[in-house]
Amino acid sequence: MKITQIFKVGLLAISLLLLSCNQKKQNDTSEETTNQEVTSHEETKEKEIIYDVNKPETIIKAIAEASGGWNNLWNLKDVEYTYTYEQADGKKDVSLERYIFDGEYSWGKYTTHQVNVLPQGDQSVIQSFANKKIKVSMDGKEITNKKILGTADFLRQVNYYWFMMNFKIGDPGTAYEYLGQETVDGRTYDKITVSYDPQKTGKEVNDAYILYVNPETKLIDQFYFSLPAWGINETVLLMKVKYTEIDGIQVSTHRYAYIPNEKGEYPAEPSLSEISTNVKFNNGFKPEDFKI
Repeated sequence: MKITQIFKVGLLAISLLLLSCNQKKQNDTSEETTNQEVTSHEETKEKEIIYDVNKPETIIKAIAEASGGWNNLWNLKDVEYTYTYEQADGKKDVSLERYIFDGEYSWGKYTTHQVNVLPQGDQSVIQSFANKKIKVSMDGKEITNKKILGTADFLRQVNYYWFMMNFKIGDPGTAYEYLGQETVDGRTYDKITVSYDPQKTGKEVNDAYILYVNPETKLIDQFYFSLPAWGINETVLLMKVKYTEIDGIQVSTHRYAYIPNEKGEYPAEPSLSEISTNVKFNNGFKPEDFKI
């Protein structure tokens, strides 16, 4: 099956916070002032982002730090946003997404579902992934169809991953390799491959990535990826990313996917657009709020 056909059948949702090192020049040579300067310098060193192409794991950590830092994200506790997943032909899924970071709870209410979620229906559909269990309801009635549950299970986890990618790209079982630099649209990027150990992820097949990291911002501006779940085993799918800073977090609010044709040529316009709006952190969600 052609890559484009596979994608149309079922691709399922897929500034650097510059830490100022301003040093104050002070004429006060008292012991108290000296101690303050030493302490300040030590704290600055602890916050400094290490980015070493000879140690690609440091680049992965730098991405998370540049995106706002895992601790800062964790302290925000949860998030809600409107997610629009739209194909080039105009068909789309629109959902209200809610996640709790502690426990990776994922909930979504679809008011429009023309692509991946019950395409034939027009009623509101709710998906909930809580305590590693998936549940789905439509118009308040729970659905037990295995195919629908399987699709929902995938969506709940992949939507969460895409939103959290810059923080989760270094999850356990990850292997990295530095591929050198490449210039795209006049900007030079550091290229990093990311793959996963099946024994640690618990999955027989895993996605793979080639990240294009902006060495100035330490953010991923674009990446190539595979999708083994849909028969795409090579890293030929292209995703371009734009960020919006919200509550100190660099959120990938705009993602654009490009699918190559049989000749390996990419279209000028995106094959898919994934847009996140009305992003709100720290809403006070509790696990019981995600029950169906």
